[in-house]
This record gives sequence, structure tokens and C-alpha cells, in this order.
Amino acid sequence: MNKNITLSRNKMKYFFIGISGSGMSAIAQYLVGKGHIVEGSDRIFLKKEGQDSLKKLSLEGIKCYPQGETTPALDTDYVVISTAIEDNVPEYAFARQHGIKIMHRSDLLAEICNQNRTIAVSGTSGKSSTTAMIFSILNDCGLHPSLISGAGLVSLQEKGKIGNAAVGQSNILVIETDESDGTIVKYKPETGVILNIDRDHKPIEELIPLFQTFANNTVKTLIVNSDNPRSAALSKNLVNDFSCEKQCKNFSQSLQGITFENNNTKFSLSLIGRHNMENALAAITVARLYGISDDKIVNSLTNYKGIYRRNRIIYHKNNITIMDDFAHNPAKICATLSACQTVAKRVIAWFQPHGFAPSRLMKNELIEKLSALLRKDDIMIFSKIYYAGGTADKSISAQEFTDGIVANGKNSIYIPERTELIPYLKTQVKTDDLILLMGARDPSLDFFAQEVKNIFV
Repeated sequence: MNKNITLSRNKMKYFFIGISGSGMSAIAQYLVGKGHIVEGSDRIFLKKEGQDSLKKLSLEGIKCYPQGETTPALDTDYVVISTAIEDNVPEYAFARQHGIKIMHRSDLLAEICNQNRTIAVSGTSGKSSTTAMIFSILNDCGLHPSLISGAGLVSLQEKGKIGNAAVGQSNILVIETDESDGTIVKYKPETGVILNIDRDHKPIEELIPLFQTFANNTVKTLIVNSDNPRSAALSKNLVNDFSCEKQCKNFSQSLQGITFENNNTKFSLSLIGRHNMENALAAITVARLYGISDDKIVNSLTNYKGIYRRNRIIYHKNNITIMDDFAHNPAKICATLSACQTVAKRVIAWFQPHGFAPSRLMKNELIEKLSALLRKDDIMIFSKIYYAGGTADKSISAQEFTDGIVANGKNSIYIPERTELIPYLKTQVKTDDLILLMGARDPSLDFFAQEVKNIFV
């Protein structure tokens, strides 16, 4: 794999394998916006849930193909892969056989990062939301930033885009980093943000050195959440701390959103949860660093429309609420569940774990935290682990999550096939219930949420 990458400002030709993935599609759209030629393939284009991204990428001027039905042109400058691409993928094998340069997604993003005044947001929870808030504030206030993120902004989706990328007129770039595959160490941003460090795709003892390297790589200003002990422990010159515990007061929330005060200013956001106050405070801290006044930040956050599948209320009628959320690790699941508990008498929560390795890593912590958090009448439902393909040790079942929670005296049910959740909800949901749907990686989750919604429409 070629690691000595020099990106020309002239037109170059790229082929992305797995282009529909959130991180890959964002870079692909950014490059097209900068005048480069981009093509790509993805196996999801053969499925119903892949048609939306196929259409939107095509509208951006990107030629897209089902995986295995084409090969990169021999004059391609770089074939771009992610950690998820295995050696036997036909396009990958073709590129190796014909000597086409291959680069990892993170190396490409790192080079893009180095060419701009980059604000890089990191953390095991909240980075997509914080990245989106920072971009929205800077964009609303005339700084014309670019964006490369892992989730689509609703404001951009309303324009017919995937929403996870934008090309602005300035050299300010807001990106979301990735610690799950260790590539966070490659970025050297002007401004680095560390939101938190909790158990996710890797054990804590593996995560901390990655974030430490990221902190050391930050060129100018590091912004850390001092409420999170692990992020607060990372030291570097020119550190800006933010702390909801020390800097915010008068927090309140309802289904309509949250309000809080900071620096004698009242902020409001159309999202629930104390964790979103934390995300917003990180974005506020960055915005102030870039010279934006509080009154302009207030206006931007008040009008902020959120991002794809984060605290999205998709139904609220007859005192029944349905929320769709991307939560997929213990910290995110518990933060979202806790927020829902403050606005509903009973929460019926459903979670589809993503991947056998992550499920094995988080099982004990998730059982412990959910057992402590669930109220007497709350119900926690699990369906079988989502399998995206490839090699995997499948010696774990989501049934083990349910068994552990039940053993601790709380309500949990295992419904292997998620389609069976719909008849269950038809008979169980009552007035004042909130249905919380959680899961990640599976592109069909959006469609499934609509199926659940249709029960009540």
C-alpha cells in the first residue's frame, strides 16, 4: 500500500472500494467538489437500502458500480480502501495485480487535513454531532468551512445530498476522526477536540495511547472535555478545557429539546440529553476560538436541525413517541436511554448490536450499566447481532445481554428477528410510552424505523 501520498491540486482520478460507507462517501464527495474525478463500487448498491446513496453519489458526478461488476481504470491515480476491505475483493485484487497505487482512506484524509486549517473532532461518543454543530456554526457565521464527517446533516440532506460532506470557499475544514481502526494517530490538525474516551471498539488500554498521540499531533490548540477523566488526563501545551459541570447551569429538557446557560448566555438546542449539552459546549468553545460571538452561536444552535439518526424523533402522537438513534456502545446507549427516561414514563428500548467483536468487548459493561439504569417498568429488547460479512468469530449471541440483565432483576427480552419486534410493540405499547430504537452500521435501520413508525400512523 502506498503511504507516500502527495495530492496534486490538479485534477486526479480516484476509485473508492466501498464508496457508500459514511467515511468513504464523505471524502469522495469532497474530492469531486475540489474538481477531481471519482468513481467507486459497493456491494450495497445491489440492495434496496443502497439505492439512496447510489442516487445521491451519482448526482454529485460520481460514477458508481455494484462491487465486482467493474474494475478500476488503468489510468486511475489511486484506489482508495478502508480497513473493512478484504484482500479478496475483486477491485482490490485487480489494483494490486496491475500496479495501481493503493491508499487507505485515513491516509487520504490525513493529507487533505494537512492541506487545510483543520478542526478535527475525536472521542468515542458524540463526535459526529459535535462535528456537525461546529460546521453549522462556522458556516452560518460566514466562515465558509468545508466538511468531512461520518453522518449526514439534516440541513444538507434537505438539499438532496447525503449530507456528510461540503466544500466551502475558505481553507477551514471540519473533520471527524476515527479511533475504531486506530487511524486517529495520522491526523495533525490546527485544532484538535477530544470529547471523551470510553470503551467502544477497543479496550481502554489501547484507546488511551491513540488519543495521546492525537493530542500531541495537534498543531495549535487542543480542546478537551475535563468532565471525562480520561480525556482530561491528556496534557499538552495550549490546552483549552471545557466542562459542563463547572461552566454550565440551569440545564432543562423536554421532548422539544434542551436549554442551558454558559458564560451568562442561554443556549437552546432541539435535541434531548445532557450529552448533547456537552457536545454543544465543545462546539461553542471551538466557535469562540474562531472569533464568533455568543449571540451568533446562540442563533445557529437554535436553528440547528441535527444529523442522521441521532436523537431523531420520528413520531409523536397520542402521547406515544418513537426515537431513532445511532447509539451502539455502553456510553452512548446509556446516555440516550437516560435522556429518554426524563421525558417518558416508560421506555421500551431496542438495540441491534453491530458486529461480534464489539459485542464481545462491551457485553459485561453494557449489562452492568443497563441493569443499574433501567427503571422498574422499562423494557430492554435485543435482536441478533448484525453481521456485515467477512471473517468473524461468531461465538457470542445477543441473548447473553438479555440473560445478564434479567439475572440482575430488570426487564429484558431477546427477539432474534427484528421483524418480530413489530407485532410485539403492537400489543405492548401504551399511552406515555417512548420507543427507543438503537443500532449502527446497518444501512437498513432507517427503513426499519419507518416500519415501526407505520404501526401507529
